[in-house]
Amino acid sequence: MWRVVFLSFLFVLCLCHEARAQRLAWWNVENVFDCQHDSLKNDYVFLPEGSYHWTRSRYWKKLDNLSRTIAAIAGDDAWPMVIGMCEVENDTVLRDLTRRSPLRRARYSYIHEEGPDERGVDVALLYDSLQFRLLGHKMVRIPSKEHGFSPTRDILHAWGLCPTLPDTLHIILVHLPSRANSGRQGEKHRRLAVSTLCSLLDELAGKSVVLMGDFNAEPNDKIFRNIYERMTSLMPQRRKELLQAKGTYFFRKQWSYLDHILVSPSMLPMIEKRINVGQFSFLLTKEGVPFRTFQGPVYKGGVSDHLPIWVDLLSK
Repeated sequence: MWRVVFLSFLFVLCLCHEARAQRLAWWNVENVFDCQHDSLKNDYVFLPEGSYHWTRSRYWKKLDNLSRTIAAIAGDDAWPMVIGMCEVENDTVLRDLTRRSPLRRARYSYIHEEGPDERGVDVALLYDSLQFRLLGHKMVRIPSKEHGFSPTRDILHAWGLCPTLPDTLHIILVHLPSRANSGRQGEKHRRLAVSTLCSLLDELAGKSVVLMGDFNAEPNDKIFRNIYERMTSLMPQRRKELLQAKGTYFFRKQWSYLDHILVSPSMLPMIEKRINVGQFSFLLTKEGVPFRTFQGPVYKGGVSDHLPIWVDLLSK
């Protein structure tokens, strides 16, 4: 009965606000650390006296920029229903972002749990409880240490109800191990993470699933082979399309699509077929590439080294 009442309430709410599609966004926000040392993490560079000279003023500027970007993603529509993020340090950062920055007017709730990453960065989910009724969540541990790798970020799995879907929506967020200077070992670690992810996807076979994240891999990378057997990518796939579409990340004079949104095949009639990339002017340098917060240890004052992406669930 409670499910019927909740969905009826949301239906009326949508009618009153000219029912709009629910927007799902993903963003690697590039090292959102507070300025306090966590005794369990290697976060020394992001302290005021650290090599990055991470001060309170720089921290709050970063949060203001994140707020501005999320408002730009919303545009003239409602706030995004959910926003997946990675490279978030802790609960303090999310509380400040959702309660003390300009984003507080959106009244987001959030999900975050401390993971095993040695630097202390995690995945997290912001959600609008008027558009998405959270039913539960869990963190899925990748068995990195058991296979001789440094610990990596957990997979976040959340599920709940939204008015445009007839069944429960499952949202999965990932930030796969980095490919920087990792060679063959890095590939093995990513394959281990993908194997863990695919086991979770098999548990959810036949359900409505949205998978978002920074995979540290291009759409045509072989690590996607097993994922594509279970999920449908909304990213450009053909080489010509990839070259024309630029990407979400720019490194060594080359664009890449490292950030992805995929959906279960049953969701295709209910969702846009292509993702949107947030190429807002304030997220770009004058050369037209992502305006980073840091270039190595040098503070640039930008927003992030990745661009956000999003897709809409289609309204009925």
